[in-house]
Amino acid sequence: MPVQQLLREIRELGYQGSSNLLVRYINQGRLDGDRPHLSPRQASRILLTRPDRLTAGQTETLAAIEAACPEMTALAGLVRSFAALLVPDPGNDARLQQWITDARAAGLPHAHSFTCGLDLDIQAATAALTLPHHNGRTEGVNTRTKMIKRQMYGRAGFTLLRHRILLS
Repeated sequence: MPVQQLLREIRELGYQGSSNLLVRYINQGRLDGDRPHLSPRQASRILLTRPDRLTAGQTETLAAIEAACPEMTALAGLVRSFAALLVPDPGNDARLQQWITDARAAGLPHAHSFTCGLDLDIQAATAALTLPHHNGRTEGVNTRTKMIKRQMYGRAGFTLLRHRILLS
């Protein structure tokens, strides 16, 4: 058994740990020192970043991710095609329907779940992708108001909260 042989060799060099510890170390993949660790968060960030804004290393990582798994290739394509829809255009309503059809055909459970969410309010999604109007400023005011409210919680009454909101 190779693990027992490795254990004998490193014990001769002074290793005092157990064989279980050695097996756990090997199973964690730490022997693959040339392979950098890529967290799910880093992979998501690379997938969601516009391709023209990726560094050379991130482009290589994205290519490796896509080459490693056909599902990741399909997901990367879906993400890119959906990102293209985010620029408001009157023709995006037909492209959104085509994107939903493609996402369901890809067989990716999370993409299918996302399409179900789009179906629940398809009119709002279509309006967001076709009309140049948005409520970003209103949402920003709501977010700032909630932040001030959280900061003021338990500190003072409504009049001070009102003044802080009006003065900010």
